[in-house]
Amino acid sequence: MTQNIGEIMSKDVITINSDQSIQEAATLMKNNDIGSIPVVKNGELVGIITDRDITLRSTAIGQDTHVAVEDCMSTNLTVASPSTDPHEAANMMAQHQIRRLPVVENGQIVGMIAIGDLAVENIYENEAGEALSEISERDHN
Repeated sequence: MTQNIGEIMSKDVITINSDQSIQEAATLMKNNDIGSIPVVKNGELVGIITDRDITLRSTAIGQDTHVAVEDCMSTNLTVASPSTDPHEAANMMAQHQIRRLPVVENGQIVGMIAIGDLAVENIYENEAGEALSEISERDHN
């Protein structure tokens, strides 16, 4: 039986509106122990904000905490659909060197799949392991 990521993704996704502040984003990250949050505008996924985005695109250049999320977020998103094959999702993560992949249906975010979710499924161990090693190598160079 072939699984798709819709069956293993996290469905309780925390999102933030594009006009909210980076301080609100950082508070959400702290309170939920997460490092990235999908950004929505009128219900549609428009970007993702990470702790690194906040650090590099705001804090490091002396901006204050009231800067809007949309001014710091990443917009060149790699996304999957609920029907995406887990092997394909793992390969997408490795290719784009990302740890989390938003799952989108009709423009709406319906879930998130993390590299760890794929590693838990033993049949995806090779792709997930390869993706993690490529990401880790990049982080330490």
